[in-house]
Amino acid sequence: MCLEQKGMWKNMKTELDKCLAGEYYNCHDTIFLEYKKKARELLTKYYSLSYDQKTEKLGVLKSLFGNIGSNVSVGSPFICDYGCNIFLGNNVSVNMNCTFVDCNKITIGDNVLIASNVQIYTATHPVELNERLTSDWNPDSGEYFCRTYALPVTIGNGCWIGGGVIILPGVNIGKGSVIGAGSVVTKDIPENSVAVGNPCRVVRKINGEKDES
Repeated sequence: MCLEQKGMWKNMKTELDKCLAGEYYNCHDTIFLEYKKKARELLTKYYSLSYDQKTEKLGVLKSLFGNIGSNVSVGSPFICDYGCNIFLGNNVSVNMNCTFVDCNKITIGDNVLIASNVQIYTATHPVELNERLTSDWNPDSGEYFCRTYALPVTIGNGCWIGGGVIILPGVNIGKGSVIGAGSVVTKDIPENSVAVGNPCRVVRKINGEKDES
């Protein structure tokens, strides 16, 4: 292999690199299948532990998540894709029946409440059909039949995410904000705001000032 070819090979992005960069990636690449396998095994172990086995459950979460702070609770059932892209701060409560599709990073700050049935998605696909379908797709290629990319989600310190909220890829929720139950968050929410609805919009500031937008 010539030096030019070596340099090109060294600079080639892996599928994981592409994923975390928000580019199209092959979600059936070996690395992602390994992540999923490990996550399923750890979640099965987590479900098998009784409510009062706090130490053992924390040990599983430490193996599952990319980071977990102190005083964190995660209710069962809990579903995630990889686990390793989930980063939790201190004093975080994740209630039961939550789903975190963590193909890209999900970062949750300190002192955050996440109610039951909250869904956080990082993976997405192009809207246009001709862009969404993988061109010249071959079932034996190992690729997925449609294009996938993933965008990170961030929830700031002191937030409260109400029951049944859906947070879409690429959303940032500012510190201290409250998202009303059943909302679908499609775009960034500024800090210290109450936001509700589908699509979710700011209705007032936490200090009581009504938002007129």
